Amino acid sequence: MKTTAPDWIGLVGRVLMSAIFIWAGIGKAMAPAMTMGYFAKVGLPVTGVAYAITLLVEIGGGVLFLVGWRVRITSLVLSIWCIATAMVAHNHPEIREQMINFMKNLAMAGGFLQIVAFGAGRISLDRK
Repeated sequence: MKTTAPDWIGLVGRVLMSAIFIWAGIGKAMAPAMTMGYFAKVGLPVTGVAYAITLLVEIGGGVLFLVGWRVRITSLVLSIWCIATAMVAHNHPEIREQMINFMKNLAMAGGFLQIVAFGAGRISLDRK
């Protein structure tokens, strides 16, 4: 299999899309009390469970997406996650920065849905 420019572009896209989740998940893992405090502030019930799910989705999903394994289902989960976090954490139209994050999350969800439709590309574990 000869790799082409679109193959490499797909890999770079996955690297860029996964970076925010892995980085954010590691940050949350390093500050559990602060993270759970924020979850309580935004009204999430059972903050410990929400915290565990967050780490699983952000770090686990981010890594799976990065390497391109089970990427369609992972992308679907991450797209739902982006929409859910937009609605829970960034749905404040009166605060410009929050609306930017809200729209960013929706744009990321759209990108993940593209991956659901078209796959990870040839440079991925799904293709091995």
